[in-house]
Amino acid sequence: MNQDAKLIVGLGELLWDLLPGGKQLGGAPANFAVMSARLGNHGVIASRIGRDALGDEARAVLASFPADNKFLQQDDEHATGSVSVTLKDGQPEYVIHEPVAWDFLDYSPAWADLSRRADAVCFGTLAQRHEVSRTAIRSFLQGTSGQCVRIFDVNLRTPFYHAKLLEDSLQLATIVKLNEIEMPIVMSLLGLTQNAGSDEESLLRCARLLLDKFPPQLICITMGSQGSLLVTREAHHRHHGIQTKVADTVGAGDAFTAALVHAYLRKASLALLNEAGNRWGSWVASQKGAMPMLSEETRVEIEGRIQQAQ
Repeated sequence: MNQDAKLIVGLGELLWDLLPGGKQLGGAPANFAVMSARLGNHGVIASRIGRDALGDEARAVLASFPADNKFLQQDDEHATGSVSVTLKDGQPEYVIHEPVAWDFLDYSPAWADLSRRADAVCFGTLAQRHEVSRTAIRSFLQGTSGQCVRIFDVNLRTPFYHAKLLEDSLQLATIVKLNEIEMPIVMSLLGLTQNAGSDEESLLRCARLLLDKFPPQLICITMGSQGSLLVTREAHHRHHGIQTKVADTVGAGDAFTAALVHAYLRKASLALLNEAGNRWGSWVASQKGAMPMLSEETRVEIEGRIQQAQ
């Protein structure tokens, strides 16, 4: 392991997307952990799967990736998480099944030790939908050191979010990442502003309101192919995206988050954070699936382009 490697944890859901054409392994925290590992860190997947065929298959798939799955818990009573995806008039419709194994995350002694050692941990809203997993996630976050970077990847999935969940998560976060569609929803639920727009000026104003009210040090707003906006209390930086031929966007946001955190832990500038996030996000968008194969040649090429942007 690289001596510069950081211990980075993806905490929450691991699930199968059951698509019309087959199934794909995913879940934002798992996607995040895999990309973190690919960037040279000790990326850990902290989730829970069932003792079933989908659980066995998840372990088999993960074995081909560099992420550490030794902290993947096994549940004897609940099934491995899955999402049924159907197409209606060409548009995908989702059913996120419940309850499933990751609704019953357990803050075990092994997880408590992991939380104390973590340099960064990424969590979201979906895995907090059940009281059991919500308690485990909060305990994990509260068990981290004062130096640990806690990333709240908002990732709204109807109907699994509400104002109290958002408020509590914001209080625990160092970095908040959300997209331009989620920002007005979050601001409305928190009662900070009504009818907020998704234009750059409105997003900047909303980010500053969040920084005024909550502890995070950085707000990251992604805008798909239009890039991203990073906002701190002292400055902000806008990136207009990397042009790419999109295969599918699944996992692109998680790759963005992993690259941003990788750079943040190394005290990079806002401009470099934005470049790293957009480069890796656009690469995943150009590939099929959330965890596409990555050659060493491609990794070196993309890292080189990021460094050139300094």
